[in-house]
Amino acid sequence: MGGPAAVRVLRDPAAGRYLAGVVVSGFGTSAMWLTAGIWVKSLTGSNSLAALTVCAMWAPVLAGPALGALADRMDRKKLLVRVNLAMAALLATLVLVDSGRAVWLVFVVLALYGASGVLLDAAESALVAGTVHASLLADFNGLRTTANEGMKLVAPLAGAGLYARFGGPAVALLDAATCALAALIFARLRVREAPRPPAGAWRGDLLAGLRRIRASAVLRPLVAAGAATMLLAGVNGAVTFAYVDDVLGRAPEYAGVLYAVQGAGSVAVGLLAGPLLRRLPEPVFAAAGTALFALAVGARTVPHDGVAMAASALIGFGLPCVLIATMTAVQRETPDAELGRTAATAGSLLTAPNAVALAVGAGLVAVVDVRVLTAVAGVAGLLAAALPVAGAARRRTGHPPESGPAQESGPAQESGPAGAPGPAGAPGIAGAGADAGADADASSQP
Repeated sequence: MGGPAAVRVLRDPAAGRYLAGVVVSGFGTSAMWLTAGIWVKSLTGSNSLAALTVCAMWAPVLAGPALGALADRMDRKKLLVRVNLAMAALLATLVLVDSGRAVWLVFVVLALYGASGVLLDAAESALVAGTVHASLLADFNGLRTTANEGMKLVAPLAGAGLYARFGGPAVALLDAATCALAALIFARLRVREAPRPPAGAWRGDLLAGLRRIRASAVLRPLVAAGAATMLLAGVNGAVTFAYVDDVLGRAPEYAGVLYAVQGAGSVAVGLLAGPLLRRLPEPVFAAAGTALFALAVGARTVPHDGVAMAASALIGFGLPCVLIATMTAVQRETPDAELGRTAATAGSLLTAPNAVALAVGAGLVAVVDVRVLTAVAGVAGLLAAALPVAGAARRRTGHPPESGPAQESGPAQESGPAGAPGPAGAPGIAGAGADAGADADASSQP
């Protein structure tokens, strides 16, 4: 269906290398994401400290505007290489953790790891602008989602196995090696960036991404719909084990099966996103995915294994749609000079509601029947699906976008996908939503 376009992306040396870097670094990150909690739990015996490992990696997302502004002030290719090398060195220090007294080092490294992820996503977002032709951005974003979700299906099992055999330091060294390999891959990217414009005041830079989103009649409803969907995804993730126990009557391990099915759904939508977005406007694609996600969450009121499997697959398929659509719109609508901070700000706006909902949902599930929570989340999801469509309708009835297309100050490049030289100003957003997001799937769990 979308083979030729995907092949054009993969055949381009720069795009292919970038996706290879995403796969390599994603494998190490996914392995560490699971193992860190297990490691801290084994060293301290504390469930609370184990849970805080996830918070340590997610918390830096709140600093997205500042980290994005930093990415816009620097040479982005050099930033990708140097930050990955720095993280490789930091992760290697975890071999020193051998008791509960040294567990503080795990949290320091994880927090810096999370911050580096936000910074790298912002830099990658803009660097992709000189790599992928505008007509293939949706295909690229879809392939990136597929790569990330594929790693989430494989890497946690590999990390857990390595931990069981050799312990936490071995997993840390594996992750360090993937960071070093990713740095080598990114160093071989053949792109030339436009000179960075003179840096403005930090206060103005921090708010530039938010202003860009608010001023755009295209981005504003998509980001709003994405934030609302991620909020509901957090509720869905928080009730996972209650759903498995109270509704399905299954052991907690059954959640792993549902998570694998959900991941398969996300892999599938990543492959189909490009072809679908060539046939559907971004608001329609986002609305359809959100509606599918909402119906699947609502279906979890039904105590049936077949429904549970189908719902998990549809959640995995529907949830990334609004994220991929938002990424592609940010790429199209944002000038290169502001792309890093706009992508990072969008990532923060998409991810923060998910983190809040995970915490709130964990409290609600103790006092509210899980069927009520899933039913309410399903209805709310259908309302969220109306946001991007309503925004598109307002534009058609005489309210034109308030920001022009992003065709200014884009980077020059040496190569583009086969047969399609990349435009100088077509921005990219490799990570903000996808790992915000597609990490969405991880936090939404089955």
